[in-house]
Amino acid sequence: MKPKVFIAKPIPKEVEEYIAQYCDYRMWEKTEQIPNEVLLEEVADVDGLLTPKGVITKKFLEKAPRLKVVSNIAVGYDTFDLEVMKEHRIVGTHTPYVLDEAVADLAFGLILDSSRRISEFNNLVKAGNWDKTKPETYFYGQDVHHATIGIIGMGRIGEKISRRAALGFEMNVLYHSHTRKPALEEQYGIEYRELDSLLESADIVVMMLPLTSETYHYMGAEQFNKMKSSAIFINCSRGQVVDETALIAALQEGKIRGAGLDVFEVEPIEKDNPLLTMDNVVVLPHIGSATDRTRFDMAMKAAENLVAGVTRGVPENVVPELRCLFEK
Repeated sequence: MKPKVFIAKPIPKEVEEYIAQYCDYRMWEKTEQIPNEVLLEEVADVDGLLTPKGVITKKFLEKAPRLKVVSNIAVGYDTFDLEVMKEHRIVGTHTPYVLDEAVADLAFGLILDSSRRISEFNNLVKAGNWDKTKPETYFYGQDVHHATIGIIGMGRIGEKISRRAALGFEMNVLYHSHTRKPALEEQYGIEYRELDSLLESADIVVMMLPLTSETYHYMGAEQFNKMKSSAIFINCSRGQVVDETALIAALQEGKIRGAGLDVFEVEPIEKDNPLLTMDNVVVLPHIGSATDRTRFDMAMKAAENLVAGVTRGVPENVVPELRCLFEK
């Protein structure tokens, strides 16, 4: 008898066919997010769940007594209650690596856009406000090539950003991370700095930390006050690693020059958020991995993790905190 799984969002046909080889499955086929009450009904008799960033709590697991594996179609897993999952011996997996290049591309898109004011002037021209009587300095942006970039969090995506910065734009690359990366320092000529030193030196600060209890509001008023008034702040990681109120104040008070943001503390961003009215802020709807190829690869990787978990194998991408479930 095949294990039973539930797929909580539409997935590519090839991925669905892969799961069908090994599992009996049901799938939520609507484009809108599955209502929680429907999801709780669907997981009552399944061995595995494929989900986009599922919120896994004690209450949820009480409704899913047969559940063995939760496979996230995402690299982040801050919605997992890891201690409860350990207690119930529920395997949690994610999809690292496959989205690294796409997110690094988007980060550099925000760097270029924010520094050269591309979206700001696109909106100006389309609104019919291109006024040649303005002084030429009105249209000045900031160079990206040979600038100093400071990357906070030198994980897989941070590494891809540093490669683009050092080799593509000949930037001076500084980084701050939980652990030093000597091999990357040698390979790309990047330099480790303590956080305060990085903030004081960088023309562009890129936030690439995962969300944990330790990184919540990692960037606050104290940190923004240390940045150059000419500096740009970029966040493509998680909204809650930044104190958004402090970021807004830093922008309003001219403590930093601008920002490029793909993530926010509340998503979707609230319509009265002051960030939406600032010309010097580029905002995106959390699209770091949103390309056809990347999203396909993420879905397939999540499916492979799911199948391995429900067929008594060891999934390739168990989240680090739950790998202990396979230790003897």
